[in-house]
Amino acid sequence: MQKDEFREALVAHFGDFQKVIASDVGDWTVKGFIDMYKNIYTISVDTKVVSKIIELMLFPLILQFADKHGYRMVLCEHQNYYPDLTFIDSDGNKLALDVKSTYRTNAQTASGFTLGAFTGYFRDRTSTKNCTFPYGEYAAHYVLGVIYSRSGEITDERHVYTLDDLPRIVSVVKDFTFIVQEKWRIAGELPGSGNTKNMGSIHIINDLVQGRGPFAPYGEAIFDDYWMNYLTEDMARAIDSPVPYRNLKGYLRWRDLDSK
Repeated sequence: MQKDEFREALVAHFGDFQKVIASDVGDWTVKGFIDMYKNIYTISVDTKVVSKIIELMLFPLILQFADKHGYRMVLCEHQNYYPDLTFIDSDGNKLALDVKSTYRTNAQTASGFTLGAFTGYFRDRTSTKNCTFPYGEYAAHYVLGVIYSRSGEITDERHVYTLDDLPRIVSVVKDFTFIVQEKWRIAGELPGSGNTKNMGSIHIINDLVQGRGPFAPYGEAIFDDYWMNYLTEDMARAIDSPVPYRNLKGYLRWRDLDSK
C-alpha cells in the first residue's frame, strides 16, 4: 500500500474511532476509573491523563486496521521512544504513526501537538537511540491527532461514585475531531511548549485537518533541513554560535532561497 493509500484507509476508520470515544451527543465515553469494588473515581481534565486514555482506547481499533490492511504493527518498547506505532507492509516498507491529542482553545484553534524531537534520531537518521527503527528507514511519518473540547461542567473529584451514578457523572471532554497528516505538513516553525527540544505544530484546526502548515508549499525536504539545522538559544550558546534563524522566513534567507 502506498503512503497516500495508508492515510486514506486510516481516515476511513474515523467513524469507528468516534463510536468508541464519544457518545451519540459527543461526550467522552470515559467517566472515570473503576476499582474491583465497583467504585468509580472521576478524572480531571489533565491533558496527559486524557491523552493516555485516548491512546489506550484507540490502540485495539488501530490493530484491527493493521490486520485488515495487511500490516505488521510494532509498538514502541519504551514510553519516550519514537514512534508510538510502526506499520510494516508485505514489501518491508515502514510507516511511522504517533498518536497525539490536544484541546481546543476556541472554535477555530487548538493548543497544538508536540511532534517529536528535532535532535537525536531526527538528525542522525541511522541511529536507533530512542527510536524503534532508524528514522531514515521510514517511508513516511504520520500523526493521528485527536482534538477535543474541555467540558464546561465541573466534576467533584473528591466524590466516589457507583455504577448506579454512571448517567450523571460528567464527561470531562467532548466534541472530538480526528486528523491524519504527515508530520511535516502540520509542523510549525517553533519548538513545542517547555524546554524540550520537540517540534511544535500549527494551531488553526482547519489547517491541521487539511495539512496546511507553513512547510506544505515547500515540501518535506525543506521541513527536514529547517529542523535539522534549527538551534535554540541554549543550543547556539553551547557551541558558541549565533542562532541562524528563528522562523521559516529567516531560514529561507539563510539558505538564500527567499528570492527563488
